[in-house]
Amino acid sequence: MSTRGTGRANGNLPQTKICQFKLVLLGDMAVGKSSLVLRFVKGQFDEFQETTIGAAFLAQSVCLDDTTVKFEIWDTAGQERYHSLAPMYYRGAQAAIVVFDITKPETFERAKAWVKELQRQASPNIVIALAGNKADLAEKRLVEYEEAQTYAEDTGLLFMETSAKTAMNVNELFLAIAKKMPKTDTQNPTHAARHRGVNLQDPDTQSTRSCCGN
Repeated sequence: MSTRGTGRANGNLPQTKICQFKLVLLGDMAVGKSSLVLRFVKGQFDEFQETTIGAAFLAQSVCLDDTTVKFEIWDTAGQERYHSLAPMYYRGAQAAIVVFDITKPETFERAKAWVKELQRQASPNIVIALAGNKADLAEKRLVEYEEAQTYAEDTGLLFMETSAKTAMNVNELFLAIAKKMPKTDTQNPTHAARHRGVNLQDPDTQSTRSCCGN
């Protein structure tokens, strides 16, 4: 049985192109990086998410037309004492999400520093997205949407405000990144059957539903 949207039916797996990319999340501590990844990969939110130590690794696939984009996601720790480890995780990454908390202006400034570091030291063609997280706390907003959007436009970034708690724009952010990635890093098409994915072009599809496997 095929899923709705543009995802391929299981019987057409041999025609599906598989692209695999390394994606890293950066940002200050407690801005919600791990919560965004948990929401995207498992469709869950934990109000008391534990602090990341060093980095955590997860994977999730996005079904995009005739291509399955598999993200290998490195969720890095935000504490300053782990900053020196960051280059080990963003080195060779094809995409990065820099996260800030819209209720804490200092995290926006820290995000800008991360963007500068990526543009200076990461892969020259890296796709960088800026995520203004905790949009569910809009009544406590201290970073205006227009300010972050203008900054993103001036520096050539993708930008969305997100909420890991309500799932607002989480799938959409990863979809936007997937659309920006070159579709040339292919794997064996039968690989798709072994990886669960989410068809982000179908608004009714939940992140825990498989679009590429049974």
